[in-house]
Amino acid sequence: MKMVSAVIKHVKLDDVRKGLTEIGVQGMTAIEVKGFGRQKGHMEVYRGVEYEVVFLPKVKIEVAVTDEKLDDVMNVIQEKAKTGEIGDGKIFVYDLQDVIRIRTGKRGEEAI
Repeated sequence: MKMVSAVIKHVKLDDVRKGLTEIGVQGMTAIEVKGFGRQKGHMEVYRGVEYEVVFLPKVKIEVAVTDEKLDDVMNVIQEKAKTGEIGDGKIFVYDLQDVIRIRTGKRGEEAI
């Protein structure tokens, strides 16, 4: 089992969610985050004062998947989140030791 974590632009969240649903992913978590990478932020003006916005708003999604679904999930996220511009985000994959569905007590892939 794997945990796929991706940081993407807000405007692409619904496209990614729909794409994952189409390939059979039954759940995901979305968290509003701030960060920076190569995009480096930008300058804004507020009440006549210019200031630098270093940490840009993004969305972090997390999806627990079986090993068999991993490539499909990564491909959908990459395809649906891509705008071709700097700041599209990144995908991270972690090994997932165990999963327990609290309501039923099922474990492992059954719990996903």
